[in-house]
Amino acid sequence: MAAAHEHDPFFVPVTADRFERRLLADLAAGRCAAIRVHDFFSPAECEVVMRALLDVEFATYGRARVQPEVMRFGVGVSDYRRDGRISEEFWAAVDEGRRAWEALNLPFDPFALCRSRLGADLPQQVEVGRHDGHAMSPGVAREPNQGFLVHFDDAQREFPGGFLDENVVCQFAFNLYLSVPEEGGETVVWRHRWHPTDDSHRPDGSYGFKEDVVGAAESFLMRPRKGEAVLLEPRNFHAVRPSKGGRRISLGFSVSMTDTGQLLTWG
Repeated sequence: MAAAHEHDPFFVPVTADRFERRLLADLAAGRCAAIRVHDFFSPAECEVVMRALLDVEFATYGRARVQPEVMRFGVGVSDYRRDGRISEEFWAAVDEGRRAWEALNLPFDPFALCRSRLGADLPQQVEVGRHDGHAMSPGVAREPNQGFLVHFDDAQREFPGGFLDENVVCQFAFNLYLSVPEEGGETVVWRHRWHPTDDSHRPDGSYGFKEDVVGAAESFLMRPRKGEAVLLEPRNFHAVRPSKGGRRISLGFSVSMTDTGQLLTWG
């Protein structure tokens, strides 16, 4: 018989110098809930990307679905979901998004650098995933200064008609913080996963839930640090608190682990 615990010893964020293979296995197996790697990007690398982003206009996610407003630069698949499938318009948007990032004339590809460092301890390189042979978006820059509502991410539920070409075992969410506010901007994660009755706590058309959906579930909070990368289990309900005194800008993408152990990313 398992020992009784006041808190789930597996529901914890762990901090490491890099994304070690054993920690990625722990996250996939549910032996931890998040991995934090400080100084994943140097201050100089963060500054290079941030300077370029200051000169571009951020768009928003679909306002009918995402409130409060979240700004983004780049293309995410969530705005192109139609009846559980990816709409054809997505692929033209992906091409346009790639051209927009290339136009920044950065000295390095920030998403490629993230993938390289994320997979440095793995036997296979981390690659951008494909759907019907088409490469997905590599990721987006997000600015949720008013926060994200309580929500979960699970592509297998969101796209039951099919998603990546490979056989997916589990999904993670990746964020790298380029800029952080003086106050707020924390990520809160609850030990609660979606149940059909939860939808009664979701406003019509919204991606998110009212916070009472998590009840008294155990939780932990992660305050963002500039240059830090976080990989978390996104089926746990999570939210981002509003920011004060500065911009909260991160590079983000989803990560799927396949049945061969390879990591594939998509925005």
